[in-house]
Amino acid sequence: MDIIKKVNALGLMSGTSLDGVDIAAITTDGIDVYEFGPAMTVPYEDGLREKIRSVLGKKPDDLENARQICAVEQELTRFHAEVVKDFIETYGGIYEVIGFHGHTIHHEPQNGYTHQIGDGRLLADLTGIKIVNHFRNADISAGGQGAPLIPVYHAALCGTMEKPIAVLNIGGVSNLTWIGVNGEMLAFDTGPGNAPVNDWVLRHGGMHMDYNGKLAIQGQVNEKIVNALMRHKFFAQYPPKSIDRDIFKDKLENLEGLSLEDGAATATAFTAEAIAYSLAMYVPQLPEKLIVCGGGANNPTLMRFIRQRLHNVEVVSASELGWNTDAVEAQGFAYMAVRRLNNMPISFPGTTGVPVPMVGGEIHKPESSGDHR
Repeated sequence: MDIIKKVNALGLMSGTSLDGVDIAAITTDGIDVYEFGPAMTVPYEDGLREKIRSVLGKKPDDLENARQICAVEQELTRFHAEVVKDFIETYGGIYEVIGFHGHTIHHEPQNGYTHQIGDGRLLADLTGIKIVNHFRNADISAGGQGAPLIPVYHAALCGTMEKPIAVLNIGGVSNLTWIGVNGEMLAFDTGPGNAPVNDWVLRHGGMHMDYNGKLAIQGQVNEKIVNALMRHKFFAQYPPKSIDRDIFKDKLENLEGLSLEDGAATATAFTAEAIAYSLAMYVPQLPEKLIVCGGGANNPTLMRFIRQRLHNVEVVSASELGWNTDAVEAQGFAYMAVRRLNNMPISFPGTTGVPVPMVGGEIHKPESSGDHR
């Protein structure tokens, strides 16, 4: 058996918020994290962002769709390669592996299907670094939800903290990791994250997001609409569970007719209400502390709404603990890439509903034409 060693790894994350690519470096053996390296976010150019948006929800089930998805995948991969190149030119460093999430365009775990675009073989050749991608596929094939995957990294970060504790990641979708006093884990998507707000302000204000929650704080929450949105069947399902970013799209038509500010406030309140409801209904014991990371942690209005709904829980931004709020997911995929090299599981019955702990990810070596499994 190979000796487990410390590895310098990069992680790449393109979240459902469509804001850009997060890249982060860590040193880890797949168990402990020894060093946090630099991190940065590179926004998508508008043209590429719209191309990605154009394939959301599509499957390569006919020639036209397949060609469109392939073309976007190639452009997305080359963009990631440029991000890696710029990162290394800026910060230096030698890296043994890159965890490459790609971008989720369709996630339908109830039908055993998930699709993340991103060509691991091409990225390996373009960067000259070993790539691990397709982290979700083995879990989905074994009957799991394929998400969330970051809990194994959250558990490493929270190793010495008092339990029970919970970590909430708010990207396009929100997902929760709950860790009990004995280290047991429960994880699931709580529902919407930034996606409803982003989609609303793009459609009605021509902006990619509600920067710092400035629109929402000026608006009035329509509680009747929030209550209607909370009647979605997803909220009655017991974990583990995961969702596609667009699952609430039809119900969000209830926002039409509101002002830009009121719509932003109501969509933001919907995300906060879904988080509070999930904590109240589905975790074995309310956590002492809820650590919020991801893009949503940078939205003070959303953080305020969450705190208003969780009176008995200390709600803190990950940055208050010294974590890089925007880098946690990218760091997580670097961490999972190293676990894949060491054949360690990344998903578990309590996190994705998979029957047994699962190793996940496909390995691609630069200029290799051999077996990449």
